[in-house]
Amino acid sequence: MAFRISSSFGLSRSAASRLGMRMTFPRLSMAARYNSTTTETITVREALNSAIDEEMEADPKVWLLGEEVAQYNGAYKVTKGLLDKYGPDRIVDTPITEMGFAGIAVGAALSGTKPICEFMTFNFAMQAIDQIINSGGKTYYMSGGQVPCPVVFRGPNGAAAGVAAQHSQDYASWYGQIPGLKVVSIFDAEDAKGLLKAAIRDPNPVIVLENELMYGTSFPLTEAMKSKDFVLPIGKAKIAREGKDITIVAHSRPVQFSLDAAEKLAKEGISAEVINLRSIRPLDIDTIIKSVKKTNHLVTVEQGFPVCGMGSEISAQIMESEAFDYLDAPVCRIAGADVPMPYARNLEDLSLPTEETIYKQVKRVLNVQ
Repeated sequence: MAFRISSSFGLSRSAASRLGMRMTFPRLSMAARYNSTTTETITVREALNSAIDEEMEADPKVWLLGEEVAQYNGAYKVTKGLLDKYGPDRIVDTPITEMGFAGIAVGAALSGTKPICEFMTFNFAMQAIDQIINSGGKTYYMSGGQVPCPVVFRGPNGAAAGVAAQHSQDYASWYGQIPGLKVVSIFDAEDAKGLLKAAIRDPNPVIVLENELMYGTSFPLTEAMKSKDFVLPIGKAKIAREGKDITIVAHSRPVQFSLDAAEKLAKEGISAEVINLRSIRPLDIDTIIKSVKKTNHLVTVEQGFPVCGMGSEISAQIMESEAFDYLDAPVCRIAGADVPMPYARNLEDLSLPTEETIYKQVKRVLNVQ
């Protein structure tokens, strides 16, 4: 099988051996698609690096651990330069044992430090799910609020490219179900910096879901983002594009597909409002309700499986809210196919939602030919 890696990406040997499949990592630029007066841009990778750097500089209790985060500068180069600046006591390479180093992170958080635990992919975090959920997610509650657990679990989530069934799962709805955890899903550089900084400062365990195909994507660097106190509130969605005919709700990479579909629909006179969820738990259902009351239609988009997914939860909450009476058509859920992710490129492409999928489903919901 072919195994292709961009030379500018620099995936490590152990990352390659663990993923062991054909992979491509495009470097894209979305900056031109934003209505921004700034000419400066920053990649998602750089925004994450900046967030970690600023929080470690501001608080000596913050430290980072994970596979190859130190000497190799991170499997995805998110932690580049941090070992040189903070040393091996605060940037810690771990063995390949997710249960082990996730447990260390939780124990360190319960002991008063603020660890950032990087998973090479959240698929590997399956090995540590007991530590994340039972030890991390529940101790603050079970101690009656006496023992906070300020740990951040972060890393790539969802579909990548050519890494098949065991490396392309979306864990948003998995972790979003657990009381005691906060869960955020990153789309652009603004999300990356603002949400990660908020997660590090939060006394609760926070899951930060990234997407490896977005790491090299450039977005506008605003003046607000340059501030060391730039944070985004966990639990608040963002209106990425305003519209009046239909609401499209997405998170992570599908936000861009939704924006592209909305642009295409606009050329046909259809005004789509796109909501970037940002926060999976707590879920900002109020923003979605307000939008549905305006547009009277709702489409949800995600890369995860359709059964028990984020679209299912949003649909249920909309049905149970006052927004139900405003719907002129049933809610439409767009999700990944209900099959393990195929390795073959043609089947992989058919398994994930695209701009074209969203475009066609919006027209179907609106009954437009």
